[in-house]
Amino acid sequence: MAAIESVESVGVRPFHEFDEARGTWPRGDRLEAIRAAADEFRGRFKEQGQVTAVKTADLVTAGYPMKYAFGGAARGVNPFVYIRNRMLIVQFHDFEGARRTLVWEPTVPEGSAEAPFYAQLIDRYGEWLSDNVLSQRHNTVEGALTRCGLAAPEVDFVAFDHLHVQDLRLLMGTDDHEPFFPNAKFLHQRREVDTFRSPHPMQWAWYVPGGMDGVREDAMVLLDGDVELGVGVALMATPGHTDGNQSLVINTPAGVWVSSENGVAADNWHPYLSRIPGLRKEAELMGREVILNSNTLEDSIDQYDSMVKEKAVADPNPGDPRYMNVFPSSEMPRLRRQWPIVPSFTYGGIDYGRVE
Repeated sequence: MAAIESVESVGVRPFHEFDEARGTWPRGDRLEAIRAAADEFRGRFKEQGQVTAVKTADLVTAGYPMKYAFGGAARGVNPFVYIRNRMLIVQFHDFEGARRTLVWEPTVPEGSAEAPFYAQLIDRYGEWLSDNVLSQRHNTVEGALTRCGLAAPEVDFVAFDHLHVQDLRLLMGTDDHEPFFPNAKFLHQRREVDTFRSPHPMQWAWYVPGGMDGVREDAMVLLDGDVELGVGVALMATPGHTDGNQSLVINTPAGVWVSSENGVAADNWHPYLSRIPGLRKEAELMGREVILNSNTLEDSIDQYDSMVKEKAVADPNPGDPRYMNVFPSSEMPRLRRQWPIVPSFTYGGIDYGRVE
């Protein structure tokens, strides 16, 4: 069966506050338009209400080149930093009042190891070093759901910010493989699906070869921009890191949060507050307000604009209002082994309400 083209048929609806800003030309005028649209969207979005619960589960910590994490701006001895992939479980009410469950970023490490970049690391350093030094597993997707009292069939929606290092066959199922989430609709930007199926050489290293071959098409919803899933939950198109990048937006008692992998630390979005060597200097030298996570640079200007969009939509963090609630889906933890590349501020996770 074919992929779902009508998002409304699964209870999802597009929103359009950013349409005009996205088409603003020249690009130098776009940031002002994005900030104005973000104010308009955030006001309406918050008036609708909040999600009922959100929980964070650490899945795996993996080595990641420092030069990518901060666009070559950071200065340190260790060529690798570490990023911790975290899955979010979000419960909310749809626009008809029914309770729904979204799982954001359910990464399966066995699939990620097949992405050419990480497969080559394993070949170079060996499985033991890769599994014990360059990576650490904390939980499984199934274990994280169980801890919250959920089973995979109870999940309504699954989404990723982008599909780097994902093997969707393990989650969506194929003719030869039962789906892990049998009742969920997978929400992907159309451009991300197209890229996964036919990556350019500049994109190739980060997509699992054949990772979408034979997946259940009828479980896939193709998005063409910004959508709302229900009360307090939206997916914003944030292209640049990949053509089909998207960001999760949720409204909680701690304000509006935005999550993506456009950055790997609060420092990416707030370089003028950063104590990581090189970041603040680079931002000041180049007159930039964000530093890109740049393992791919499909469109660095679009990614810059998307990070400004994320920061403009998010509310100030209640722990330190100098930082906005922009939560990296794979966040760099504070580890001594990567000193002096230590994040200036960490979010750690989002914990609100009771998952039912």
